[in-house]
Amino acid sequence: MKVYLVQHGVPKPESEDPQKPLSEQGKKEVEAVAKILKEKGIKVSRIFHSGKLRARETAEILADYLSPEKGLSQAEGLNPLDSPEIWEEKLKDFEEDIMLVGHLPHLQKLCSKLVIGDSEKPILKFRQGGVVALEREEKWQWIIIWTLYPDFVI
Repeated sequence: MKVYLVQHGVPKPESEDPQKPLSEQGKKEVEAVAKILKEKGIKVSRIFHSGKLRARETAEILADYLSPEKGLSQAEGLNPLDSPEIWEEKLKDFEEDIMLVGHLPHLQKLCSKLVIGDSEKPILKFRQGGVVALEREEKWQWIIIWTLYPDFVI
């Protein structure tokens, strides 16, 4: 099983729009990443997002390209300050590949928790609009198999 952790794309500044939708740059970068994922044959059964506008818009762009068979859903436990243990537990119930679209510091902590068992020790940098791919080895051990940042595709 693989899980793809995606930090939302670059939003508009809060001073411009308090809802913080994706900026034009954010939309362009997420679309470029989504095109590469599709070209490389990445498939997910479902895309989950936090519900915040910038995460939902990022997830919608990704879904347009990846066409997840079980669709797109808002999910609890993906907000910036949510505990990484929420999704550490939820992932035990999945066998199919999924994508989680959320925020920092949550995604950083979840990645560290899954890979090294310590959510407080960062193991890589996330980038807005970027993807970190993890694969489950053995029963509950995860490894990072690749990352894709917008800078590499634009």
